[in-house]
Amino acid sequence: MKNKFLKISYITIAIFIIISNIFTVCADDVDYDDFNQWEIEENITEEAVSNNVTERPSINSKRFVIYDRISKTIIWGKDEKIRSAMASTTKIMTATIVIENANLNDEVTISSKAGGTGGSRLGLKSGDKITVNDLLYGLMLRSGNDAAVALAEHVGGSVEKFAEIMNKKAEELKLTNTHFVTPHGLDNSEHYTTAYELAKLTDYALQNEKFANIVGTKTTTIYINNQARQITNTNELLGVLNGVVGVKTGFTNNAGRCLVTETKRNDMDIITVVLGADTKKFRTKDSIRLIEYTFSNYEMVNIQEKIIEEFKNWKNINEKRINVIQGEKKYLNLSLGEIKVHTIPIKKDEIDNIQYEINTITSIEAPVEQWQKIGNIVVKMNNNIIEEVEIINLERIERKNWLDYFEYLLKKITEISFFK
Repeated sequence: MKNKFLKISYITIAIFIIISNIFTVCADDVDYDDFNQWEIEENITEEAVSNNVTERPSINSKRFVIYDRISKTIIWGKDEKIRSAMASTTKIMTATIVIENANLNDEVTISSKAGGTGGSRLGLKSGDKITVNDLLYGLMLRSGNDAAVALAEHVGGSVEKFAEIMNKKAEELKLTNTHFVTPHGLDNSEHYTTAYELAKLTDYALQNEKFANIVGTKTTTIYINNQARQITNTNELLGVLNGVVGVKTGFTNNAGRCLVTETKRNDMDIITVVLGADTKKFRTKDSIRLIEYTFSNYEMVNIQEKIIEEFKNWKNINEKRINVIQGEKKYLNLSLGEIKVHTIPIKKDEIDNIQYEINTITSIEAPVEQWQKIGNIVVKMNNNIIEEVEIINLERIERKNWLDYFEYLLKKITEISFFK
């Protein structure tokens, strides 16, 4: 009897462990312990009001970054280039690949593998029929892992083949610390990215209007087997915090709570990425603090206009001071090369610290090539280089030959004779 009781106890414990694992290891975006929507909105409002400060905020997340979409630069980050699990933020790449490679009107029949995928689900079953378009909404709004597998099989033929396409795209985007194994992001040691590269990927994805429309949708209706179903976005900031227009939530045990957010206000457009927050409340607070800190303390500065102005003033004084040795022409015709950074976010109290240094040669021996670099303009702030622009020669200057010297000598003789 005692042995029978022990056997039942062991079985009960085993079942409990299995169930616990199902709700933890595969609990991507399933927030059993989190606050309701009313509490979320109240929390967001309080955070937004209380964090309009100049000091850098305290952040719970293990890794984070604030990325400016206009200048493609990092505003602030912590361990933003350290590899990390990414959970369902993976689906940013999944959606991008599907949108670029599939007919969105195609109808997909759900396989047993897709229908049996664990974690957060759209609720698909084997044999269900749904369009690619509706699968994308299920993927990005409800974070459906079943939708992710269905889309991977439809586009790539299998999860493995689809992962190859994902990695090829990552290579194309120069995401050197990013690697994909699955289309959904459930924990795998070979599935990783960094906060910085995830921001870069998101910036690329948002350039696609369809992607931007999907992740900016709060609620929509999809059809499974021609039956209507309303779904709501898991992104707690969307439609609540001023300027938030997407993008994606995530959670696994290894990744922690994750949130990628795009926020637009006035002339600024930023992406914030938080990875490894302890709870959903922390990922929400961290994201708000990063967003409010940025918009309270930074403004976009048009350094392109200032570079052009500084160069024009310098050129008026100095262009004819550069000596062309043995050239057919005495002076260079100078211009600016490509200005890569036009506007950049700068802390309001540091704008006056921007420095523009112009460095050029003082002489050059002919021949001088067209487009030859003569110097540069370096834009610095606090000894950090913001931008470097080449100063170039616009036209080729040939070296004088014996005929040029003969003509010059003849001209001088003529002038002397004339004055006599």
